Amino acid sequence: MAKRKRIVVTGMGIVSSFGNDVKEYYDALLAGKSSIKLIETFDVTDFPTRIAGEICNFDVGDYMDKKSARRVDPFIRYAMVAGKKAVEDAKLKDQVDINRTGIIIASGMGGMTVFYDGCNTMFTKGYRRLTPFFVPYIITNMGGALLAIDLGYQGPNYSLSTACATANYGILAAADEIELGRADVMICGGVEAPMNPIGLAGFVAAKTLSTRNDEPHKASRPWDKDRDGFVMGEGCGVIVLEELEHAKARNATIYAEYLGGAKSCDAYHMTSPREDGSVAARCVEDAIKDANISYTDVNYINAHATATSIGDLCEVRAMKKVFKDHVKNMRMNATKSMVGHCLGAAGGVEAIATIMGICTDKIHPTINVDNPEDEVKEFDIVKDKAQDFKITAGISNSFGFGGHNSTVIFAPYKG
Repeated sequence: MAKRKRIVVTGMGIVSSFGNDVKEYYDALLAGKSSIKLIETFDVTDFPTRIAGEICNFDVGDYMDKKSARRVDPFIRYAMVAGKKAVEDAKLKDQVDINRTGIIIASGMGGMTVFYDGCNTMFTKGYRRLTPFFVPYIITNMGGALLAIDLGYQGPNYSLSTACATANYGILAAADEIELGRADVMICGGVEAPMNPIGLAGFVAAKTLSTRNDEPHKASRPWDKDRDGFVMGEGCGVIVLEELEHAKARNATIYAEYLGGAKSCDAYHMTSPREDGSVAARCVEDAIKDANISYTDVNYINAHATATSIGDLCEVRAMKKVFKDHVKNMRMNATKSMVGHCLGAAGGVEAIATIMGICTDKIHPTINVDNPEDEVKEFDIVKDKAQDFKITAGISNSFGFGGHNSTVIFAPYKG
C-alpha cells in the first residue's frame, strides 16, 4: 500500500462580518464580540426577523477591478477577495505549477442578489432588459472560476453544493485532489452572500430564524434553552491545502496539518437531522479513522451548533456517542454564537477558527449560553471567555439541509 500523502495548511483568507483580515477576525472571536446587528442593506421593516451577521460597505480594495466588482454578485466579490488573500498569505505567486494548482470555493446558493434583481427586472421591464451576465453571476462555480481566470491556475476547479455543509465538502474534495495526485496545491473553502429580501424571506418562511430583534447581540444562542432559531450570517472562508513535500520545497509557512475527514448522509428528512445523531456520529468516527488517530487524540470540537432546537442536541448526542467519557477532557465551542450561521461558508470560516486556535493556543468562547441545555453540561463549551488551550487534534463539523454531514480534522504540524 502506497504511503499516504501528508497535507498541510499554508494560507488563509477571510471575508467576514468582523472584517477581511484573519487575525482581526480571530481577535474579535477571542474577545467574545458579537457581529450580529440590525440589517442595513435593504428595508426589513415588514420582516419578523430584522437581524443578521451582515457585511456592510464591502470594499474589494485592489483585489478586483472596480467596474467588474460592481457587476458581479456579492458572493463572487467575497470569493475573489478571500481567495486572493489566502493565495497572498501562502505566498504562492511564481512558486507553483499552474497546471497542478486548483480551486474549490463552494457555495450553497450562489448569486442570490443577482437572481433577485434579475427577477425584478424581468417582471417589471421584460426579458430584453435582463443583463447578459445573469446566468454566469448566479451559478455557484463562478467565484472559483473567476478567481482561476485572474490567477491563471489551471488545476481542478469546481463547486459543490450541500447546503450548510458546503464548505467542508469543498475542503474534503480539495484534499482528495491532492491525495489522488491530481494537484499539489488547492485553494478551498466556502462562500455565501444570502443577505437580500428573498434570502431572508426564504428562511423566515421556513421558520428557522431568531426574532430577537431588540437584542441582536444576544440572538445567536447555541445550546441555550431559550434559543429561538439561528441568525443568518455571510462571508467567505478560504484555506490553502498543500502537499507537504511541495510546501517544504518552497519553504512555505505551515499553519497546521490536515489529518483527514469524512462525510455521510442522514437519509432521513429534508430539514431535520436524525434526533439520535447516529449518522453524524458515524461521520465523525469515519473522519477519525481517515486521520489514522484515536478518538482520545481529539480534544477540541468546533461545533456546527446553529442555535436550532433540534440540531444543537443531535450534534451533542453524536459527540457523546463518539467520545464517550473523553468529553470531560475536551473543549467545544460555537463560532456561530458571534458571526451567525454563514450557511455554505460556515465550514470555511470555522476551519479558520480551528486553525487559528491551533496556531495561537487560544480558543474562542461561546457566548449567549445563559441557560444551557442539560445534555450539553458534560462539555466545557468555553462559556463567555476565551481559554488558553493546546489543541492536539481539532474537528470542525458542518451539517446541512438534506442530511449532509461533514467533518474535517486539523492538528499542529509536527515536522
